[in-house]
Amino acid sequence: MTYNRRYFLTILASTSVAPQFSLASGALDIIATTGMIADTARRIGGSHVNVRALMGSGVDPHAYRQTRTDITSMTRADLVLWHGLYLEAQMEEFLKKLARRQPSIPVADAMPRELLISHADYDGRFDPHVWMVPKLWSSVAQKIARVLSDARPDFEYEFGANLVEFEAELRDLQTYAETALATVPESARVLLTAHDAFSYFGSAFGYEVIGIQGISTESEAGLNRISTLVDMLVERKIGAAFVESSVSDRNIRALIEGAAAQDHIVAIGGELFSDAMGADGTYEATYIGMIDHNITTIVQALGGTVPKRGMNGKLVAGS
Repeated sequence: MTYNRRYFLTILASTSVAPQFSLASGALDIIATTGMIADTARRIGGSHVNVRALMGSGVDPHAYRQTRTDITSMTRADLVLWHGLYLEAQMEEFLKKLARRQPSIPVADAMPRELLISHADYDGRFDPHVWMVPKLWSSVAQKIARVLSDARPDFEYEFGANLVEFEAELRDLQTYAETALATVPESARVLLTAHDAFSYFGSAFGYEVIGIQGISTESEAGLNRISTLVDMLVERKIGAAFVESSVSDRNIRALIEGAAAQDHIVAIGGELFSDAMGADGTYEATYIGMIDHNITTIVQALGGTVPKRGMNGKLVAGS
């Protein structure tokens, strides 16, 4: 398909980022809070951006607090891209204050409200884990493309072309998820994880999702909660639970031990990337690789059919 300038302008059409700032010429120096945002900004910005993520592999964004080095980096950056939806709970006040002096943009706030999931634990707030569904992440990618185009209008067409290419990969990933996850027997479509990061995933793909903690890892799982979940595992004969790369496995281990005490074996189905991506330099350190890993790991553990090394044959983590 051939894409013309009008097509790109249609994709990127939106109100400009406000307030407006005067930025230096040359490649944009961008600080992103999470790896998912950083990778997406690199994909869309190409050679016109230098992007660094504050939070690397295994870092929990719910609990992360900016360091002095972070503050210096952000105040010197041309753009600061953060998720919003209260993901960076400990940094949010600082990030909002920063916006008074330079572009500090919450990219997930562009999500249509009807697509967001509210949560009883957070009155007036929404579950931030929208990256779990590629189709939803497309809205964030479009927002990032608009921000970059506002900052560098001369490269708007190139940003648009990169966005179109990235969105094509997101559609392929969405199709892979729908196809692979549907191979799991319906009775086994239960995803038990350390914290409630997979509600969008469950809603999109028809899985029951159970998190020991709430949508923030700052919430605590009490003994009564764990005891109730152990009884449920035993009663429903659920045989797998998943640990997360950015969350302690303490509560998952407690569940497994509690079930074993009732003569029910629960295996660890694998490690999922919930709030952070894989190690730098790996396929899993990209947004596509992160989600490919999660889908493939879940399907393998719950009895479905999926390529051993994922959609693109590139998975290394856990293989």
